[in-house]
Amino acid sequence: MDDRRATQPGDPRPMLRISGLTKTFPGIRALSNLSLEVHPGEIVAVIGQNGSGKSTLVKLLAGVHSADSGTVEVLDESGDLLVGPDALEHLHFIHQDLGLIPGLSSVENLGLGRRAGLGAFSPVRKRRERREAETLVARFGEVFDVTAAVSTLTAAEQRILAIARALSGWLTHDNLLVLDEPTVALPSGEVRRLFDAVRRVAAEGAGVIFISHRLDEVLDLADRIVVLRGGQLVADIETTAVDHDELVRLITGRQLADAPAPRAHSRGEPVLSARGLAGGSVIDLSFDLLPGEIVGVGGLIGSGREHVAALLFGALKRAGGEVVVRGEPLRSGDPRTAIRRGLAFVPAERREHGAIMDLYARENLTLPRLAPLRRRFGRLDRGAERRDVAEWARRVDLQPLDAERPLKLFSGGNQQKVVLAKWLRTDPLVLLLDEPTQGVDVGAQASVYALIAAAAESGAAVVVASSEAKEIEALCHRALVMRDGRVAATLARHELTEENLVSASLGLRQQDLDSLFGQHGDSGAAVSQKR
Repeated sequence: MDDRRATQPGDPRPMLRISGLTKTFPGIRALSNLSLEVHPGEIVAVIGQNGSGKSTLVKLLAGVHSADSGTVEVLDESGDLLVGPDALEHLHFIHQDLGLIPGLSSVENLGLGRRAGLGAFSPVRKRRERREAETLVARFGEVFDVTAAVSTLTAAEQRILAIARALSGWLTHDNLLVLDEPTVALPSGEVRRLFDAVRRVAAEGAGVIFISHRLDEVLDLADRIVVLRGGQLVADIETTAVDHDELVRLITGRQLADAPAPRAHSRGEPVLSARGLAGGSVIDLSFDLLPGEIVGVGGLIGSGREHVAALLFGALKRAGGEVVVRGEPLRSGDPRTAIRRGLAFVPAERREHGAIMDLYARENLTLPRLAPLRRRFGRLDRGAERRDVAEWARRVDLQPLDAERPLKLFSGGNQQKVVLAKWLRTDPLVLLLDEPTQGVDVGAQASVYALIAAAAESGAAVVVASSEAKEIEALCHRALVMRDGRVAATLARHELTEENLVSASLGLRQQDLDSLFGQHGDSGAAVSQKR
């Protein structure tokens, strides 16, 4: 039985009414005649491929952009239209980066933007602010030290703090909360805590717009789903009337085939070996990587999974152990030598560490390997560069097919295609991928999976470190599951299921599995946390 909130929105009065919203940028129509409503107590998911218009909608609501035509109306509890600052005070945004300052405490983050006034440093004022912070956090069923630095909080606690800050100072409940990809890199247990917090906000009468690429989460959390494609509204539908496959069809305009099972890889000597590897949250890691093999690395945040690829590549300096490439040790913390030895690394945070967003796609694509494009005396052969880039842009299906465009202007999925292509172009011996489809829509995800599979079939050894159990199951020949900095389990291809990956990550017993997945092994329920 579907136990959705008992307080289903029944008020026909909208709190947000969007009518005929259109926005055009040079050469592209980002939104076209969009109309939708959000009602009190309602959670509305807005989904679509990268470039479908989701980000433009958020920026129009936040006042970052102005619409070419159409209206955005915010109404109060009485149904009266709010304008100017009054309207903006009812709209609250939580972006992917959260906007928190890691070195400050929760109390200090909540106090940012307030007027200090006299007595701001008095003990009485500080005690009151701490109590207020604890009350806000407790509103979501959370208890953590609000005086500790935000950097010490879990990812879910940081997101809950961001919601608490957005809610701080609300005088009425007729507010709209906009959440942009709030579950990126969150494990399933943390997602459940965050969703409980969001449901509490909606149950109190607020409207929620939830933007996510994770369709299982959308189906779990939302009351209604709005699908955008190419800047246009293609569906506005009750969640109970749609399933995962139908959402994929609506988002992409076609049915996506399941990722093919990875082909058998060649045996032979390992191309990379790790022995007693330590660093970051990794305490002890040993394994061999064979040519053409795709090895998954799973585990919760803090398990060590998130540091494996960077340690192997040298982006993170080792605290112990060794990495051997084709029988020769690789020096610690030396990415330049790692590249010369045939290693390639795609980090999780492409904007910060994987690309130079202000450079053209062309420049990003050729940056790791310029030597074949140079003439005598080191001059770059522009014609050869253009031909090479055009070929790789075609191979990865770059959209739009315009390499003379700053990378920051591409959608997240197409940015990731460029980051992957720049390393595939080097013909790597070992391809190290950390969260390769993070923030990537279902259409681009299929393209990324195909590129990874093709690299392995051409002989590259691949490591895929991912928080997504489905991703590891779909792509990999085997998987290492990290827990407490060590390998807790090694799963062969026939053992690669969501149930086994999650249970190994959490260290669950069989009775725990029966409770989490159900007696029939409904592994999808574990990920989506059905209510």
